[in-house]
Amino acid sequence: MSIICTGSIAYDYLMSFPGYFKDHIIPEKLDSISLSFLVDSMVRQRGGTAPNIAFTLALLGESPKLMGTVGQDFEDYGSWLEAQGVDISLVKRIEDVFTASFFANTDLSNNQIASFYTGAMAYSKDLSLKHINLTEDDLVLISPNDPEAMCKYASECNDLNVPYLYDPGQQVVRNSPDEIRQGIIHAQSLFINDYEYELIQKHTGMTDEEIREAVDYVVITCGRSGADVWVKDENYHIPIVETDRRTDPTGVGDAFRSGFVRGKMLDLDWQTCGQMGSLAATYCLEKQGTQNHRFTRVEFVQRYRKFFNDNGALDALIEE
Repeated sequence: MSIICTGSIAYDYLMSFPGYFKDHIIPEKLDSISLSFLVDSMVRQRGGTAPNIAFTLALLGESPKLMGTVGQDFEDYGSWLEAQGVDISLVKRIEDVFTASFFANTDLSNNQIASFYTGAMAYSKDLSLKHINLTEDDLVLISPNDPEAMCKYASECNDLNVPYLYDPGQQVVRNSPDEIRQGIIHAQSLFINDYEYELIQKHTGMTDEEIREAVDYVVITCGRSGADVWVKDENYHIPIVETDRRTDPTGVGDAFRSGFVRGKMLDLDWQTCGQMGSLAATYCLEKQGTQNHRFTRVEFVQRYRKFFNDNGALDALIEE
């Protein structure tokens, strides 16, 4: 079984604002907003939804394959990913352009204002899943990417009868309602945060019930309120793993997806899968950047058992 991680491959430029965005927003002036925030710090980190997910999957013992397009500045990043256990053989380098870049400014409440430069990601629509010899036992993760590429991969998965996890994320505002609707209808699962889930319903006209009926399961992350896993009408609420080391929320949702998917690959129950996602998310939250957290599988299981009871199921994670 192979896990193919598609999505943005990017550098993250992370900034910290020593105040609160809300203090500088004038509601009656939203139609002519003009804001500039003087930040205290900025760092460049490895990022992008696809490698973020692949990185934590590798920490948890998977050998994910990364698929996407990168620029002339990717060599060091690519070598580093390979050293972490991520297969980059499906990554295509585009000369004379830069790798996509994500610019995020975070305030004291962990609220973010962000911008994204497409760069080499615009060429991801030229890649195809039809040349990888995928089977129905494999899994494709379709996360935020070039909108045309996301639609293409979903369509190809449907043609090939390959299951895929659909995570439209920030591209909910760029994909057309029909594209999002088709992405959901043919997906094995939908992963989304609570705000984007409301946007999906608004844009597509699909109800909560229609979405849950269309896929095998829906996972909705809700920030500090945890997450909800819906398997048709059955709900599993997933609490967060508390920590006093909250550093940076960037990439937390990607880490959650990794933990959850790894649990699914081990055929664990829904609650345990969700709680694996919750713990992986906390590891990411405790470090600045999306790929700077570290743990062994033994450490992961030991920490998991401080918060949750797996009845020995996670022994499978260590024994593999």
